Amino acid sequence: MHIGVYGGSFDPPHNGHLALCLIARELLKLDRIIISVSNNPLKPGRDGQDSHRKHMAELLAAEINLTGNSSEVCSWELEKRKPSYTVDFLLYIRTIYPGAGITLLLGEDSYSELHLWKDPARLITLCDIAVFRRAISDKTDRSAENPVPEGTVRFIDFSMTVSSSEIRALVARKEPIDSMVPASIMRYIGNTGLYGQ
Repeated sequence: MHIGVYGGSFDPPHNGHLALCLIARELLKLDRIIISVSNNPLKPGRDGQDSHRKHMAELLAAEINLTGNSSEVCSWELEKRKPSYTVDFLLYIRTIYPGAGITLLLGEDSYSELHLWKDPARLITLCDIAVFRRAISDKTDRSAENPVPEGTVRFIDFSMTVSSSEIRALVARKEPIDSMVPASIMRYIGNTGLYGQ
């Protein structure tokens, strides 16, 4: 079994998250995508409560599953009620799926900060890494501190500039977000009044 692990704040999930998961599933031939809603210590400020972020991640998984039942949400990181770390989550996933191949799905910004994460040297022994980066990026640009050996990461060109912070700002200004998020998530934001709507 080949599992893709995709963690994030998902505050809110958007079409970029959806497209990344769908592309990763096909290109990497993933059997499962585990979406983990995190308490990322590098992103201390969140607007959405944990219960809302988890529910929206479940809506994201449901959108992915419309094209094949391959995605699930894991709330293990949220249930810790403290900052969570990817290395610990990967160790947990290994207890649930012993023997499975694991690929960590990262955006370009997250990959550039990998050296700031908890125990990155151990992390890279627990999984493969696929980095989704903007097609216009300098493909030779690497952090000198990055612990991942050259040639052990798969880079995938992926150009989608939508961001959760932009969506939150648009909602607060009562501007449309229908082109940026799946319809189910847009309805949820509207029904709950998230982000100051």
